[in-house]
Amino acid sequence: MEHIHWYPGHIAKAEKKLKEQINIVDVIIEVLDARIPVSSSYPDIEKLIKDKPRLILLNKSDLAQAEKTKVWLKVIKEKTKCSVIETCSSDNKDLSKILNKVTELGQPKIIKLVQKGLLPRPVRVMVVGMPNVGKSSIINKLIKKSKAKTGAKAGVTREQQWVRINPKIDLLDTPGIIPLKQEDQKKAYKLAFVDSIGENAYDVEAVAEIFIKNVNEIYPDLIRDYYKLEDTDDVNTHNIALKRNWIVQGGKADTKRCAQNILNDFRLGRLGKLTLDIYE
Repeated sequence: MEHIHWYPGHIAKAEKKLKEQINIVDVIIEVLDARIPVSSSYPDIEKLIKDKPRLILLNKSDLAQAEKTKVWLKVIKEKTKCSVIETCSSDNKDLSKILNKVTELGQPKIIKLVQKGLLPRPVRVMVVGMPNVGKSSIINKLIKKSKAKTGAKAGVTREQQWVRINPKIDLLDTPGIIPLKQEDQKKAYKLAFVDSIGENAYDVEAVAEIFIKNVNEIYPDLIRDYYKLEDTDDVNTHNIALKRNWIVQGGKADTKRCAQNILNDFRLGRLGKLTLDIYE
């Protein structure tokens, strides 16, 4: 199996920045990809956020299998003891639920401030998650069109910009990027499937072949049917490329082009609503 690599220096820098951001907020919104809710979660998230209250969003639920998302909502809630909400960027029907939960989770902090004789203030919240799980779309949803930046806060790094969501919530307008520190290569490949990892870190043909294998195990014949392969054909990039007439010089199958197209078809939902993490 082709190994997916990350660079420790980048990870250390990202972790340092994330810890600085976490220190200045009251509530964490952790965004997961509903198609890979386990693989897109950070194993050390509790250590990273310490005692901060956390709301978990299963994002891109419009691309995941609805029945499996319902199961994952329960499983994650039981495991983490956190509130879990499914969401997607295509509509705002979940917006009030998110805002109400953030306000609720932040109230103990505000009450403590008042008990110390300080004036009440809005709950400070930030959005964190792996790359490309939809953090920016969640931030945009929360901000909506009325983007009213409130600037830096007293005692807070000057670079941090805040947006007043409503009288009770201030949002840090830059997402916290959880560093891709993954020793588990199975999870790493799933992150590559959903485009959470830059393509420089992996071989696209190797990732596409493993993607095909993963999908075949959960949704037998889905890829065969979608790309109209014969019953006698092996399901791989070579045969799909020939079927689609993706050919390079010399009449050979253009497996690299095919691999990229297969991953794009999945990422854009053309293969259907798929969930690739299995509850065990």
